[in-house]
Amino acid sequence: MRLGLRANWRQFSLLVVINAFVGAMVGAERVVLPLLAGRDFGLASHVAILSFIVSFGLVKAAANVAAGRLGDRIGRRSVLLAGWLFGVPVPWLLYSAPSWKWVLLANALLGVNQGLAWSSTVIMKIDLAGPRRRGLAMGLNEAAGYLAVSGAALLAGMLAGTWGHREALLCVGGVAVTAGLLLSLFVKESRPHAQMEGGGAPGAALSFRDVFWLTSWKNRNLFAVSQAGLVNNLNDGMAWGLFPLYFAGAGLPLLEVSVLAAIYPAVWGMAQLVTGAWSDRVGRKPLIVAGMAMQGAAILALPLTKGFSSWALALAALGLGTAMVYPTFLAAIGDVAHPAWRSSAIGVYRLWRDGGYAIGALLAGFLADSAGVPWAIGAVGLLTAFSGLLAAITLRETLAVPV
Repeated sequence: MRLGLRANWRQFSLLVVINAFVGAMVGAERVVLPLLAGRDFGLASHVAILSFIVSFGLVKAAANVAAGRLGDRIGRRSVLLAGWLFGVPVPWLLYSAPSWKWVLLANALLGVNQGLAWSSTVIMKIDLAGPRRRGLAMGLNEAAGYLAVSGAALLAGMLAGTWGHREALLCVGGVAVTAGLLLSLFVKESRPHAQMEGGGAPGAALSFRDVFWLTSWKNRNLFAVSQAGLVNNLNDGMAWGLFPLYFAGAGLPLLEVSVLAAIYPAVWGMAQLVTGAWSDRVGRKPLIVAGMAMQGAAILALPLTKGFSSWALALAALGLGTAMVYPTFLAAIGDVAHPAWRSSAIGVYRLWRDGGYAIGALLAGFLADSAGVPWAIGAVGLLTAFSGLLAAITLRETLAVPV
């Protein structure tokens, strides 16, 4: 047994493909479901429409913590398989939903699926990669996931225009969950790699309570990453729920709305192939601070511009800024956390990060209802820029030995 991407390329590649199907489960909803809320269920309030993201975010945040802790206790593979089993009913619930409550239930199950399955693939790749190529490993993982989000969003939007909204959700989601579950049967447990990397060094006996407070507050680096991760997904929750409504309300046809919704995760996904490895060379802090600042500027540009081309450029910039931070957050957690409690630390970080979905959906929905969608988008842009400033002040470089 050895650490490193080259030594474990078969298992690593399999996990990359599996994570693409995890991402496709979410991508199927990103265009279709916000539009379906008004068309099939008659929802007018933005808070009500974005409630499916709230249920998703809250459950996913809790599932992340469970995935991290269970990964340390019973192994990563079992958690991965459990995540896919929770995802099996989701496409059918969305297809047959007679009321919005069914959509909320489906997204709660989707949150469990994402929390368990995505967390497991992250943790297993960090286990296999070892310390020297951690940024590259996370770049490959997140690139696969978010390119799949983009592709599934575009595909579901196109199918919705020809087959119907519900049929598109069933088709894309059904293929993703079936393929992901079957491929996960061939995954091997990676916990022994983490145990070998740790080598029995001090820090192995930390309680979950200690890990929680270290990751959330006591360790300034882990705090800086956790707060920035929360705000990152806060703005993504806003983007998921409001952007399709904003673009459709401006008179764009469904195909152009689908393309705009796909640009952001597509750039996010592709750029991570570079940014993850880049953080192994220049360090984590420069990419985190600059990436949050770029996200804030791109979001602020959306309500200040008009038209498909201008919005496409802003969304590409948003995707690039997100790509700079997303794999770098995970790599920084891996730099700081001891291998014996690293899985739990990743779970706590992802608790705060994906809790941002619920906070972002509630905040954006409330502001959109009270002040209008452009003001909601602008407020989230300012909050994102402030988070980047806070990271600049609190974060110290975590990369000990650049590649």
